[in-house]
Amino acid sequence: MTNRLEQALGKLKHSGVRMTPQRYAILSHLLNATSHPTADDIYRALEDKFPNMSVATVYNNLKVFIETGLVRELTFGDNSSRFDADMSSHYHAQCDQCGKIVDFHFPTLTEIEHTAAVETGFQVRGHRLDVHGVCKDCQSRMTH
Repeated sequence: MTNRLEQALGKLKHSGVRMTPQRYAILSHLLNATSHPTADDIYRALEDKFPNMSVATVYNNLKVFIETGLVRELTFGDNSSRFDADMSSHYHAQCDQCGKIVDFHFPTLTEIEHTAAVETGFQVRGHRLDVHGVCKDCQSRMTH
């Protein structure tokens, strides 16, 4: 069991969330995914192992993980939510052609949050930065 999975399971237990085999499988899949899957992607990846599991079950468990602070929901212009279990400070780049999402790291933009708080009087809880363009794979397909 990975250290991240152990930590996540501990956090769920501490929050009083009962662990089910389906919940464990969804969380484990998310922690190992680098593709920022949709709920449908997760459902399809696990449907052979859990034939009685529905997409609604996946969504409901994702909501629990979000509420517990284990997963973040990413919404992009394509109207489909993606899910990310990497809760570290990082940003995302999305390909306009194939929709692939790639993480990138940059020093956190806390200065922007501070300025926003000062200028608006808001209690700023976070920010989001996404870049978009065309990934290397799609660029090479476009030149051939």
